[in-house]
Amino acid sequence: EEKRLKSADMKINVAYPATGSQKCFEIDDDLKLRHFYEKRMAQETEADSLGDEWKGYVVRITGGNDKQGFPMKQGVLTNVRARLLLKKGQSCFRARRKGERKRKSVRGCIVDSNLSVLNLIIVKKGEQEIPGLTDKTQPRRLGPKRASRIRKLFNLSKDDDVRQYVIKRALPLKEGQDAKKQRYKAPKIQRLITPMVLQRKRHRLSLKKRRREKNREEESAYAKILAQRVKEAKERKQERRRSSSMRRSVARLSQSSDGKK
Repeated sequence: EEKRLKSADMKINVAYPATGSQKCFEIDDDLKLRHFYEKRMAQETEADSLGDEWKGYVVRITGGNDKQGFPMKQGVLTNVRARLLLKKGQSCFRARRKGERKRKSVRGCIVDSNLSVLNLIIVKKGEQEIPGLTDKTQPRRLGPKRASRIRKLFNLSKDDDVRQYVIKRALPLKEGQDAKKQRYKAPKIQRLITPMVLQRKRHRLSLKKRRREKNREEESAYAKILAQRVKEAKERKQERRRSSSMRRSVARLSQSSDGKK
């Protein structure tokens, strides 16, 4: 019984979004892993079974891979493999061509002992620190790119200049290069309202207004021409009627004169 319980071997990859850190733990005790069995992806559970230092921690299951490398897929309610016809936009598949579909093997979203890697995210922190995971902060390599998100990060008002708060990244110095010539790389700010943007917006609106006025003028001109054509057609029709009635009256007169003779 002791040997059977020790036979399970699974890696648990735990991420802590608050510090940006993640760490992989290798667990070979089935008693510690048994708490996660029959749990589904996106389900939250306590992590007390992993050890005393995990007391009070709550984690969310985000996925995993089985021993042959097949990934877990959300929505497949089984703990075995299934062959699904996947297309662009679905998880566990990357389309190489437009409109491509492919039948692939995926693992169900229920955790069992056949997994080799289980991915977890810490939702609630416990009492103790976990070495290498919660006790250190991993700095973000890249800062926000959108103007509204930079304002939110630094709690700026609309009057503040966002360009002064862009997070820059120092480029590594080349061999023999002076430290004074340190170069930085910064993202291009998206959705930034500048005088040029406002000018282009005014230009677009003026073009739209001009198009609207032109369409209105052309519509009125077309209505005038159409009314004129209808009037002319009506007059031609009346003229044809008058001429035909005159021809009929002349024919009657000629017939009556022939009869008298």
